[in-house]
Amino acid sequence: MKFFQVGGSVRDELLGVEPKDRDWVVVNSSPEEMEENGFKPIGKDFPVFLHPETNEEYALARTERKSGVGYKGFEFYFDSSVTLEDDLKRRDFTINSIAKDENGNIIDPFEGRLDLKKKIFKHTSPAFEEDPLRVLRFARFKAYKQLHNFNVHEETKGYFEKVIASKELKNLSPERVWMETKKALENKFSNEFFKALIDYHLTDPWFTGLKSISCDGDLPELKWADMQRINGFKLSESLPTPNSFLQIQESLKQVINFIDCKKKSEKLKLIENINVHRSYKILMQFKKYESLKEHWDYLEKIFKLVMAIDFSVLANVDASEVSHQKQLLYYEALQEII
Repeated sequence: MKFFQVGGSVRDELLGVEPKDRDWVVVNSSPEEMEENGFKPIGKDFPVFLHPETNEEYALARTERKSGVGYKGFEFYFDSSVTLEDDLKRRDFTINSIAKDENGNIIDPFEGRLDLKKKIFKHTSPAFEEDPLRVLRFARFKAYKQLHNFNVHEETKGYFEKVIASKELKNLSPERVWMETKKALENKFSNEFFKALIDYHLTDPWFTGLKSISCDGDLPELKWADMQRINGFKLSESLPTPNSFLQIQESLKQVINFIDCKKKSEKLKLIENINVHRSYKILMQFKKYESLKEHWDYLEKIFKLVMAIDFSVLANVDASEVSHQKQLLYYEALQEII
């Protein structure tokens, strides 16, 4: 058997970027031989193994044939006759179809290094159009610091259009779409992910609410909440957004409602809904939002005044009176500022 480092880690090394993890392809082997050598099988659809010491993923070289819809609609073929070039040919872009052997020699049958120099995304083969996930992966790659300024090859744009026309984007699982989105939010140029979705008409069906872009914040949750704000809090409602994202999104929505409210009585109710004591750490992070810059001094005073309220005096108040008494405490603390 022979081992080759492949994909994004080779691409990043050639760009002078330290890869976060490495993937490997194994040529001239079998599942049985891999297990005999201590590799742990983890692949459901095709043979992928974890290295017994490094825990990195090693996959048997394979080819694929379209047999259904979506990114899972493929039949995989693997045995000792599948070559490294066969495996690289099925990958999405030429810049991801580069390998490196154990001696550090680069294997680049599809001129991916040339496309790295040209800063372009170019499909490795016409099979690109068979997997709808690849256009979302492209959008996610645009969020990477080392790839954000890469352009799409003219011929590859045609394959994008074929993917869109096939309507197969709807066959992706919500979980996978969210995974790509979250990875984009975790990278520096998250705005480029959403810009690519708009520019290349990739918004249907998962991002139909995407009309504008604003990705303030240094955390994925903050960026997502800001994207929700700029799109009326109706962005990608069908995606399985984690609670940590939903919490910050809802807090931002409540703060905006508070700012927009003009009636003192309603503002008191809204500040209670915000639950400053429980959400204080989240609220303090909103200082990073450009959209709240002109309101921040006012908001910070409100939050600090609420944090100073002694709610322990409500301990002996009848349950039916707690809400009313709490409103009185808010009124007493905030009457001069709201």
